Amino acid sequence: MDAGIRNVDMSIYTKTGDGGMTSLYGSKRVLKSDLQIEAYGSVDELSSYLGLIMAKINNATDRKLLTEIQTDLYYIMAVLAGSDTDISRLRDKVKKIEHKIDKIAAKLPKLNRFILPQGSETAVFFHVARTVCRRAEREVVRYFEEMKIENWKLEITQYLNRLSDLLFMLGRLYNKERESVV
Repeated sequence: MDAGIRNVDMSIYTKTGDGGMTSLYGSKRVLKSDLQIEAYGSVDELSSYLGLIMAKINNATDRKLLTEIQTDLYYIMAVLAGSDTDISRLRDKVKKIEHKIDKIAAKLPKLNRFILPQGSETAVFFHVARTVCRRAEREVVRYFEEMKIENWKLEITQYLNRLSDLLFMLGRLYNKERESVV
């Protein structure tokens, strides 16, 4: 990884979580049900869904984009785990996502009805990733509000919000021939 995320020694099993506790960055111990764990766990789940999508698509540009997003999500998880990782680069990433959304929108029919999350397998995976992203966003906001955290709040929530929009548009793009509306 980049110099922005510190290397740590990692063992596959430590047995320290057997009692329902886990360690965060800096060795802080919390319950596995803690809001902080829920927040970064949902971001981790989102990253895994993006990996699943990458296994389904052949478009090199989209695969590269999803890899960049997974990397961004790891930076976000590092911050959510308590690291002081610099994520100011997310501001530029939001602009890049908005640009990609605009490019996709130009290729698709104007949206004037609700889209059903169905059709091609890849499109449905994008819609599932979108819903996981929305949940991650909600859990991150809940964690920030509960803990009164302001540092990096806007960068992370704005990024996740725009990312869910991008995933919606990619779902539409990968389903443009079979899109179902309500």
